[in-house]
Amino acid sequence: MDPIRNPFAPGAGSPPPELAGRDSVRQKMKLCLGRLRIGRPAKSVMLVGLRGVGKTVLLDRMMKDAEADGMITIRIEAPEGRSLPAMLAPQLRLALLRLNRIAKAADYAVRGLKALAGFASKLKVTFNDIEVGFDFDPEPGLADNGDLEGDLTMLLEQVGLAAKAAETVVAIYIDELQYVEEAQLAALISALHRCSQNQLPLTVIGAGLPQLRGKMGDAKSYSERLFDFPEIGPLNAADATEAIVKPILSEGAEVDASAVDLIIAETKGYPYFLQEWGKHAWDIATQSPIANSDIERASKEAIATLDESFFRVRFDRLTPKEKQYLRAMAELGPGPHRSGDIAAELARETSSLGPIRSSLIVKGMIWSPTHGDTAFTVPLFDEFMKRIVPGKDWTKTE
Repeated sequence: MDPIRNPFAPGAGSPPPELAGRDSVRQKMKLCLGRLRIGRPAKSVMLVGLRGVGKTVLLDRMMKDAEADGMITIRIEAPEGRSLPAMLAPQLRLALLRLNRIAKAADYAVRGLKALAGFASKLKVTFNDIEVGFDFDPEPGLADNGDLEGDLTMLLEQVGLAAKAAETVVAIYIDELQYVEEAQLAALISALHRCSQNQLPLTVIGAGLPQLRGKMGDAKSYSERLFDFPEIGPLNAADATEAIVKPILSEGAEVDASAVDLIIAETKGYPYFLQEWGKHAWDIATQSPIANSDIERASKEAIATLDESFFRVRFDRLTPKEKQYLRAMAELGPGPHRSGDIAAELARETSSLGPIRSSLIVKGMIWSPTHGDTAFTVPLFDEFMKRIVPGKDWTKTE
């Protein structure tokens, strides 16, 4: 099989050749933006799910859907340690400059740019990572009180008014939203609530790990009334089959049905893993159709690749004690697991492990589906931990 023609694209956020099983979420988002454009209330969407389920890919596809419908979009990724105002300010400036080119929205856009100047000038004292160019001088009293919640509300109102005048929607897409600090997340939710009350066509579409739902609820109790939280998980058998078979057929090749079943069994239907298995199966196969024997060899290659990239990059961020904690979880299986059971594996008191557990949650390695339960955020990470820390002496990894 010609490797140049390999249709599969494993990679962080790389779009797959076939985005299977996500049409209902995309349609829900199109409905939301369509309603906002005509001044109707609509819940926005926060995509939640484990690593490797394709949240970033889906977020980007929904952004392209919005752009195709004439919406103005902003795209942000929220890394650890960077403030929300610093990420928002430059992107809001670009959106306002686009709106300023639309004659009927120009006056509102200029006022928005003045609000942005006041917002960035005053909040730079608190968030010194804000860097944005000013196109107009600040207007006294406009988003310049130095209070994030109040100023962000006023700024987004001005952006929303400009979008309304332009008869469009400003849609802000934020990936890895769980890394935004709670106080800053609360300010964003409050500002969106105000825009919703005023029927302004501005919204945020986010993606994050499963703990995002609870974090937003803690930040503002009414967040559940502003957003839907569709869970993005592994693909069912039919959609996983489509994700594998359609790209292969598009290149004039075929794959045995039993080989597809074997890929799905190995990957548990997780989209990122489907791409890895598809890529290696194509490269290993010498002819069409791709057969079971090709998948068996591809599995070894795919697992080795994941161990050195997808899994290893997360493992290397861990302290020895964090590695022990995750290895104890792995000993118990995929999970979720009770905190007491993990402590028993480590022969420790549950209370003594609280700081380690909290650190792993902050790093996005684990989450709590229910009170007292702990689960991996990375699919198949239990199997990786057993491979990389094998044998009976895993408690001695310090």
